[in-house]
Amino acid sequence: MAEATYNFGMIGLGTMGRNLLLNMASHGVPVAGYDISAAQVALFEKEGEGKPVKGFTNLEEMVQSLTKPRAIMMLVPAGKPVDNVISNVKPFLKAGDIIIDGGNSHFTDTVLRDQALDSEGFHFFGMGISGGEEGARKGPSMMPGGDKEAYLTLKPIFEAIAAKVDGDPCVTYVGPGASGHFVKMVHNGIEYGLMQLIAETYEILRKGLQLEDAAIQQLFAKWNEGRLQSFLIEVTRDIFMVKAEGADHLLVNDIKDQARSKGTGKWTSQVAMDLEVPIPTIDMAVAMRNLSKYKSVRTEAAQLYGDKKPVLNVDQEAFLSDLEQALYFSVIVTYAQGLHLLTRASATYSYDLQLSEIAKIWRGGCIIRSTLLNDIYNAYKAEPNLENLLLDGQVSTLVQEILPATRSVVSTSLGAGIAIPALAASLTYFETFQSENMPSNLIQAQRDYFGAHTYELIGKEGVFHTNWMPLPSKP
Repeated sequence: MAEATYNFGMIGLGTMGRNLLLNMASHGVPVAGYDISAAQVALFEKEGEGKPVKGFTNLEEMVQSLTKPRAIMMLVPAGKPVDNVISNVKPFLKAGDIIIDGGNSHFTDTVLRDQALDSEGFHFFGMGISGGEEGARKGPSMMPGGDKEAYLTLKPIFEAIAAKVDGDPCVTYVGPGASGHFVKMVHNGIEYGLMQLIAETYEILRKGLQLEDAAIQQLFAKWNEGRLQSFLIEVTRDIFMVKAEGADHLLVNDIKDQARSKGTGKWTSQVAMDLEVPIPTIDMAVAMRNLSKYKSVRTEAAQLYGDKKPVLNVDQEAFLSDLEQALYFSVIVTYAQGLHLLTRASATYSYDLQLSEIAKIWRGGCIIRSTLLNDIYNAYKAEPNLENLLLDGQVSTLVQEILPATRSVVSTSLGAGIAIPALAASLTYFETFQSENMPSNLIQAQRDYFGAHTYELIGKEGVFHTNWMPLPSKP
């Protein structure tokens, strides 16, 4: 058996698992990794040459190489693979050892695993990890939730490897139970929304204004120097500089317009429906990824209805200024929707989430990191019980300033026949959010008419029902 000399173990040496371990090793933490693939193990040891790393293709040997209490993270695909790994590793562990699920597991699965492993004496927590390959290697944002004692044991390691913003590590204990995976799920939902908003902005620039690729690249580069500065704007800027191999045009123009997904956006929409929290920008982003998959149907429809060539007859300089404001407005609204979902989930599931701390750790390392998160952090730091970000005084001042431009961009683009579902959903959500009186009174009357579902009256206690059948007309 291997000598117990390593402080942390990893099951799964794919891109994320391998780079997280190399990150730890770079910070002086002796680490061991296991994978069924000998090639992955060899790659891990090659990349970790000169560092305190060891790879294994024998799971028991890897476990025996760890110091006690053993700490093992799984980075494998969500679902059944996680349960299989737990079943395979448990025989080699003892009560008091720590198991961490670092993948994108559905939070309901994490609840069941937490209960089962706790009953057997194991420490377990789920930890959302964001940042991709580069983040894992150089500093991710991490969202651990579950067994607090277990997290505190490993806190020095996670704080050492996390991204840093103003010297603060982008990791914090999120809360009990499955809260870590829930927060990561919502993070990914926000990510879906932001990506769709950027794609629609690209659609306006490409089709509506008919800008060349170089001009689009310059615009995203300019925006990334201002208040829209974020990882996603940054990568968009960079994408518009990469040419197809051996060609004189951009690679992005050769990529099929069929977006894939791994499910976390869908899960966000589903649980938001369960908790009765409106997140239409995120919902629309999920729907548009689904619609993109129907390429043949869309091609047939384009032939049937005529693939229009929308052109915006506008003052280009003024419109681009408005477009920047509209995108920024929609980004704010998307964060507001996701954070509102976290607020309701915290109350429903007793997570006791500190949204200021969540915003703080999202400022670096993760995919949705942005300059705006500093303002979001300040808003929730000043008012921890803020129910919706749009109710913050400073945010409301900003929103009111950019609202007219947003209305102009949405109406002009839709009028020209440009599809901007997420931008339009963001604006419509806000317009309804700020409406003291919605037309929902009519819906209640309709429900009572056909189903006797009753209704409430303004300024009057009780529940009421009316026989709505029309009175016979007089002769």
